[in-house]
Amino acid sequence: MNKKQLVLASAMSAVLAMAAQSTFAADMSNEKCYGIAKAGGNDCAGNGHSCKGQASKDFDGKEWKHVAAGTCMEMKGTLKPM
Repeated sequence: MNKKQLVLASAMSAVLAMAAQSTFAADMSNEKCYGIAKAGGNDCAGNGHSCKGQASKDFDGKEWKHVAAGTCMEMKGTLKPM
């Protein structure tokens, strides 16, 4: 393995490790909160689209954002799509 391949393999390993860690952390301390995202402010796929930031209107009950566990209701959101 040459130096260039080693650097590339190391970088890819680091990216994969960070992605796995952030997914695990999100599952442990966050929850999906529906109905609180503003237009363009959703966190992931939903409501007929497949990407973050594609919500077309404010506070759509089918769009969600990650929030700290236990805070969704305080934000006037729900844990299930409306």
